[in-house]
Amino acid sequence: MFERPAPGDRAVLVQLDFGEADIAERLEELRLLTQSAGGTVCAEVSGRRQSPDARTFAGKGKAEEIAAARAAANADLVVFNHDLSPVQLRNLERLLECRVIDRTSLVLDIFALRAQSAEGKLQVELAQLEYLSTRLVRGWTHLERQRGGIGLRGPGEKQLETDRRLLGKRVKTLKERMARLSRQRGVQRSARLRGDTLNVSLVGYTNAGKSTLFNALTHAKVYAADQLFATLDATSRKLWLEGAGNVVLSDAVGFIRDLPHSLVAAFRATLEATADADLLLHVVDSASAARNEQRAAVDRVLAEIGAGAVPQTLVWNKVDLTGVLPAAERDDYGRIRSVKLSARTGAGLPLLRAALGECAKNRLRNLPGASYES
Repeated sequence: MFERPAPGDRAVLVQLDFGEADIAERLEELRLLTQSAGGTVCAEVSGRRQSPDARTFAGKGKAEEIAAARAAANADLVVFNHDLSPVQLRNLERLLECRVIDRTSLVLDIFALRAQSAEGKLQVELAQLEYLSTRLVRGWTHLERQRGGIGLRGPGEKQLETDRRLLGKRVKTLKERMARLSRQRGVQRSARLRGDTLNVSLVGYTNAGKSTLFNALTHAKVYAADQLFATLDATSRKLWLEGAGNVVLSDAVGFIRDLPHSLVAAFRATLEATADADLLLHVVDSASAARNEQRAAVDRVLAEIGAGAVPQTLVWNKVDLTGVLPAAERDDYGRIRSVKLSARTGAGLPLLRAALGECAKNRLRNLPGASYES
């Protein structure tokens, strides 16, 4: 008989190589994700495979290696940097005799910790319930026992059916509430877009420094920290630019490679503001060795939410860590296409403000009936 192991925060990390080129960066990201969730990394296990094993994902030999590493480190949690099926999770927990979670579950846990607004909490709960719906059987193993005998036949199945119905009702309720919020956002956004204000949205990989840049530009006090998914809730502020007037600057959740589709769907209402922006400031951590892969991951998510065609200006942040001087680069038409700066020290911020000012002036010139003079 198998009981779910008790929760804990001492973790063994598992990263398998199926032919990817950036395994070291992926493992480092998993380490940061685990720490952001409040876990303590005790050991790391890596290996190469041609394809996942249907039963344990890692294969029998590697699973035994993970079990040995867990026992040696006295860990009570194993974290896979991959998505696991319910069967694989259950088999691994039996074999490793500890709780096992996959990448999606880890990210959902961090989002649950970080969400502050009522809408953000609704979005996270919806994503968690939809993820749980395919793994519900794992939480009720004590009711699944079919040992025979009078009074011991069938209660697990009945309890699971009841629980699925309750979960389905809750998901339906959350989706209806999210739909109402989405409609409200749409009305507010339509009113804002009818004006002549430039709407700018900050996008980027998590921990690229978006919130720090947002605070530096607007003097807001959005929480910013050197951790993944430090902030989740969307925030907008007006930013005054000399000679161009106000622009609206928005900061939202950072992206990550292999972002769970359930999270993208749940946060779609929040991310719609990104798709409706006039300009995206794509903030990139220039000090990261995986910056190109991170840029590509952000672009994939932008395409998924319908923001792939929105004009972008690249912001190469954290130049204070690379020794590169602040600078602005222009394209063949003279428009600023990228800015190198440090949001932490403020170096290069005037260049970004100038770029935003140019965009705001161009928007005014292109409005119907505009008579703007520079």
